[in-house]
Amino acid sequence: MTRGLKKSQLKRLDQIARRKIKTDQIIPFELARLLTALSQEINRQIGILIGREGLIHAVIVGDQRQLMIPDLSRLRPGKRQLRGVRLVHTHLKNEALSRDDLSDLALLRLDLIAAIGIQADGTPGAVFMAHLLPSGPGGQHYEVHPPRQIHQLMPELTPFLKELEAEFDRQNRSAFETGKKHRAMLISVSTASKTDQEAEIDELNELARSASLMPIAQVIQRPKKLNTKYLMGEGKLKEVIISAMQQQADLLIFNQNLSPLQIKTIGEVTEMKVLDRTQLILDIFAQRALTREAKVQVELAQLRYRLPRLSQRSTALSRLTGGIGGRGPGETRLEIDLRRARDRIARLEREHETLAEARTLRRQKRTRNEIPIASIVGYTNAGKSTLLNQLTESRVETKDLLFATLDTATRRLRFPREREVILTDTVGFIQSLPPELLGAFRSTLDELRDAHLLIHLADISNPRLDQQIQTVEALLKTLGLSETPRLLVLNKTDRVDAETAQILCKRHQALGITALDRKRLIPLLNAIEQHLWHTHIPQAEAAKTTERSTQ
Repeated sequence: MTRGLKKSQLKRLDQIARRKIKTDQIIPFELARLLTALSQEINRQIGILIGREGLIHAVIVGDQRQLMIPDLSRLRPGKRQLRGVRLVHTHLKNEALSRDDLSDLALLRLDLIAAIGIQADGTPGAVFMAHLLPSGPGGQHYEVHPPRQIHQLMPELTPFLKELEAEFDRQNRSAFETGKKHRAMLISVSTASKTDQEAEIDELNELARSASLMPIAQVIQRPKKLNTKYLMGEGKLKEVIISAMQQQADLLIFNQNLSPLQIKTIGEVTEMKVLDRTQLILDIFAQRALTREAKVQVELAQLRYRLPRLSQRSTALSRLTGGIGGRGPGETRLEIDLRRARDRIARLEREHETLAEARTLRRQKRTRNEIPIASIVGYTNAGKSTLLNQLTESRVETKDLLFATLDTATRRLRFPREREVILTDTVGFIQSLPPELLGAFRSTLDELRDAHLLIHLADISNPRLDQQIQTVEALLKTLGLSETPRLLVLNKTDRVDAETAQILCKRHQALGITALDRKRLIPLLNAIEQHLWHTHIPQAEAAKTTERSTQ
């Protein structure tokens, strides 16, 4: 920001940039005097970024109130907690460090920040200084020192920074001793009620756990109006980021879906990885996909979601592939990434169509055999795979995690009188299921269209039972399955008292079971047979119906 400066002033800025400082000095008096005199002359703040080796990495000219610090990504901290540079700048009115100064200190992980006041004669006045602190019981992010004169500044900077960084390292090692999982700060910004937000962030916590992350803290904010640029206010966002950094968080996870603009602007405030709800769910699916079809579906969903966000990346990238015979300067890095993403989507769509055709043939074969089909549907982690295992003596993997099952499992369930049912276990549903994911898995979910009965399994012990049932019913309606006969079954009755289970089953006109207890599944078997053949199994025969048979 050197517009309007005279040549002599620009020359003095260049002289400042070429200075080398002793490694143990914050700033020598002679250099401080040059800064304050020139700053008073041009009536603007001037700052310098000084590396630990004593070199000046940048000279910054701001306005009367603030500086615009350049991109420091080339000076990434890496494994270090501090960036290895300090910011020393002038304050025209001899004032203390501002809130913006302290935010820059924390967000940029500066070694320290110092503001030099200017006296009436242009000489250095009081020096206001602050540095970061490892997280402590007081919750302070930084220590602000009382104002000092230039000659009173700490004489040995290097040992101080080494000790400070060693303390950060000790704290960091302690934080990662348990499993070395990535640590996540969970954030919910919504105009919904506090009760709804708390329930939603609890589910986000379970999603994070399913993604093998370690949630370390939660932030809930209810603004009157959502910020279109940052979702929350910029000041509040900076506070959250600083708190996350102090707690050694690796990433920020928002419960809301972020727009391409919000992902870009939040990314400009912090170097931490930022995920929204959809990205987290897609990451879980990517981790759990086992079959080729599931992997193709997940990658398609990821690319379709990222494509519009890719176009929001900074265009300040070098031009590539230009040369003799080319038109213009060539494609930007961004244009190449977009083209490659579209090409990859086209290839995956062709492969997906081939896999979908094979699935259709298998469905048609089952239909020709005229064996009735019952599909287990429901909210994720309701116990669908556990129920399939108990009814058919199968070994489909089960975990107490959201989205433990992605691939459709199909088994035969044999009833008395030579009757059989094809029982399928489908991917679980969730509130605000990403449209990209629903579209990618449509061919898998299309199998539900062939079902003669939908067994809607819900977790009776979940405090959001009603909402989860409504979510599943809404998604079934979206898939055009409103008219398919369904049987509502409330699972995990062993987790609530008998009276509560009875009341909830009566209210929802549902059947109560415990999927882990095979003896308590006989009423369910009776209900399945009655729906499919309008008959009833004698209790003695019902106990013999669960025989494993793979298709």
